[in-house]
Amino acid sequence: MNALFSSALDLDELIPPSSRGRGLDPDWGYIAWEDTGCALEGPGLRTVYHIDGASHGHDPDAWHPGSAHAGSAHPGGARRVHIDTLVNEVEQYAAFLPTVHGGVTLAGGEPLIQHGFCVRFLRRLQRLGINTALATNGALAYRLDDPDLRCIDLVILELGSWALPAPSCRAGQSQHAAALAFARRLHALARPTWIRFGLAPGLTDRCDEVASLARFCGELTNVERVEILPQQLRASLARCTPPALEPVPPRGDEMLQAVRDTFRRHGSICPD
Repeated sequence: MNALFSSALDLDELIPPSSRGRGLDPDWGYIAWEDTGCALEGPGLRTVYHIDGASHGHDPDAWHPGSAHAGSAHPGGARRVHIDTLVNEVEQYAAFLPTVHGGVTLAGGEPLIQHGFCVRFLRRLQRLGINTALATNGALAYRLDDPDLRCIDLVILELGSWALPAPSCRAGQSQHAAALAFARRLHALARPTWIRFGLAPGLTDRCDEVASLARFCGELTNVERVEILPQQLRASLARCTPPALEPVPPRGDEMLQAVRDTFRRHGSICPD
């Protein structure tokens, strides 16, 4: 096994034993919330389902799928829903999505915590002719085999949020390695991909690291665009987990433009 993928396996240890295998029947999913008419999570206007476990950031200890009944919420506030119910919901407006060049996106902190449900749901939608997208940090992407990836029309891969105050943290190193490995795999399979890079002052704005990532992205022929998201660091109290990054009011326009220009020089399409 590739060393990068083997290091990603360590990330499963972040999911507490009490949560492993609980409520993870692939026909049932936990939805934290949903957005309709969203223009930020893939092409066109989309319906975005935020998979639970994601709304709490990258700390799986905060994720508690339990024995909630269908349609009810567990303590985290998520809705437990059967895959048939969710597909039927989408079918009600499926004919409208192509008119706005849209589709359905599964997003959140990490939807692949519920990877079985996600794959089955996206495959069902694709059979209905609905454009599908998955927003992920790539940490658990080793769970997806090649047929799984073919049911995802677009992968939105987040890079940059693995940065940690303590570089020695194994979880951060594994996530970094897993994300880069997944990016290379998507390139090899020619799967359409958008890259997102969180630009956090003092954390991910070093010129040499930005240039290195820009070169990396420029070599990936499947990457359709690179989005630079200005963010600020919010301290994380969780043990050895990536600190949270939050949007900030527009500022540092010169730095933001310089980073975009760096990616453009290396061949990426980087919209303003």
